[in-house]
Amino acid sequence: MTTNPLHALVVLGTMYFGTRLDDRRSFEVLDRYIELGGQWIDTSNNYSFWEHESGFGGQSEAVIGRWLRANQGVAVRISTKVGAQPTHRGGFPDHLEGLQSDVVHRSLDASLERLGVDRVDLYWAHVEDASVPMRTLVETFGGLQADGRVGAYGLSNHPSWLFASAREIAKRSGVAGPVAYQQRYSYLQPAPGAPVTGQPLPLGMLSSDGLELLRREVDITGWVYTSLLLGAYDRDDRPLPDEYRHPGNVRRMKVLSEIASERGVQRGQIVLAWLSGAQPGLVPLVGCSDVDQVERAVTGVQLHLTGEERARLDAAH
Repeated sequence: MTTNPLHALVVLGTMYFGTRLDDRRSFEVLDRYIELGGQWIDTSNNYSFWEHESGFGGQSEAVIGRWLRANQGVAVRISTKVGAQPTHRGGFPDHLEGLQSDVVHRSLDASLERLGVDRVDLYWAHVEDASVPMRTLVETFGGLQADGRVGAYGLSNHPSWLFASAREIAKRSGVAGPVAYQQRYSYLQPAPGAPVTGQPLPLGMLSSDGLELLRREVDITGWVYTSLLLGAYDRDDRPLPDEYRHPGNVRRMKVLSEIASERGVQRGQIVLAWLSGAQPGLVPLVGCSDVDQVERAVTGVQLHLTGEERARLDAAH
């Protein structure tokens, strides 16, 4: 059993809380996740700007804050992000708040107020900001950790070499470095070099270099989002995007379907088991809109794939 405090079997993504999901439905999902032993709730200060009439995010954090007030003392850890809030309506992805130190501090203040807490357990630099030197970013986030306002911090949608650079800078400077890395990843992969639908940030895809980083640095926790490809594994109304339609994925889907049928579970549940039981183990971040989805996700990550099943999945390409 891992002792890494940032590890989890599955993280609950709350992207559409407060927009597509009202308080009642959001609370139902949160309640069931906790009842099933879930520990981590993930949100962001920009969720979900594209769904809200204002063009800005913050609705998800606000719903979580109301749920926390209604559930005083609940054992849960909160992860949120900074850097990808648009500066004006319609500004994403070219006009974002970024990661300048004053912006990070100001945005954290606003997130804590919406959440109704005095600290978050994990704070993410949401997207790369090339205008901010990595030394500045490390000093900013490391300072927040030293002040006790964040428990730890991580980098999302950054190349792996930049993550490694941040760790080295932190080590030389004597400040806390990032210990969590979040990228997009799933069993099926897009065709090499193809633009990915709904992913305007190409640095958000987990690369082979990123996987090697996680294998080598065992104290880094790897969280992966869009792990279920927005339901495309199991829902007929969610077809795979064109970039995922290639012969390698046809072979992978065939093996995935065979193992799911043999186990009597859904393909997406096998994918979650494949991710969570991998080397290195990855933490799937799953967005759920009802309690059934929560239950299927928790069941999926608790499945144990045999060595033969994993070998079959890994050999298909």
